[in-house]
Amino acid sequence: MYHRMDSTHVSPATDQLIRTAGVDPTAEEAWPALELAAWRDTYATLHLWTQIVGKTRLVLAAPVNHWWHVPLYVSARGLTTSAIPYGRGAFEVEFDFLAHVLTVRTSADTTRTLSLGPRSVAEFYAEYLKLLEGLGIRVTITPRPCELPDPILLPDDTVHAQYDAEAANRFWRVLVQADRVMHVHRGRFIGKSSPVHFFWGSFDLAVSRFSGRRAPQRPGAGIITREAYSHEVISVGFWPGSGPVQEAAFYAYAYPEPAGFAEAGVGVGPVGAFYHKELGEFILPYDVARRAPSPDAAVLEFFDTAYVAAATRAGWDRAALERGGGV
Repeated sequence: MYHRMDSTHVSPATDQLIRTAGVDPTAEEAWPALELAAWRDTYATLHLWTQIVGKTRLVLAAPVNHWWHVPLYVSARGLTTSAIPYGRGAFEVEFDFLAHVLTVRTSADTTRTLSLGPRSVAEFYAEYLKLLEGLGIRVTITPRPCELPDPILLPDDTVHAQYDAEAANRFWRVLVQADRVMHVHRGRFIGKSSPVHFFWGSFDLAVSRFSGRRAPQRPGAGIITREAYSHEVISVGFWPGSGPVQEAAFYAYAYPEPAGFAEAGVGVGPVGAFYHKELGEFILPYDVARRAPSPDAAVLEFFDTAYVAAATRAGWDRAALERGGGV
């Protein structure tokens, strides 16, 4: 997602749906609770730390369409940059949410770590760049955070300094599940699609499908949105909540939005999914999905039905783009 707003909205149906849903205890353990209020400060700090690391990849990696050289990826221990070229070698930076360290590995078989614990963004920024320098990696990143209201320059930010290890681990465990289901969704499409990306600007996990046709330029589009939305796209994803949706949620949207996509009765499920007019997206609250008899099935139903609602109304050649000619 490339936008967030500032007003507050929580789906009024969420609590009732949670109370009435049947819960598989095994599924509940795999899909842990992620209450926004319980880890808001850690979320804010971690968001900025991922921006510092992500900006490293942005500067050093070769440009790829739709800014696909920028994101992080879910790993078996946390979030990783994947290999970043540097000189004649490469290095990788990984947030390890099991050992709670930031690990930098190089193709010269050198590893350095930085402990993850309560510390300010300014301190993390300085220690991280010093760690890279010690490995012979010199990089200058833009110090202004991206996609945040009233940002504080990264080397000056002593406000955000919270790190709850259990909360960070819980968030990563949710990403592992969401990443797995998004790969299933991606595999059902044989047209152009993105990898499953973690965008550190908006702090969300997303995968996108494309029709292959150019899209009209968005009014007032800047350099990021011009490139990101150059072609017709239907995106689905997960993010821990912010702005008008103050709870973790899955989302789905299309650009350009086809006529009738937002109308009631378009068949987007499961029960609990709704169209958020302010965002221009369908939303499935995370707690509704995790309390479903099968969270995997609920999330896939949401992704697939939102895609069908958009692709059908936009006139995509679904028979040519979908594996087996359909969802």
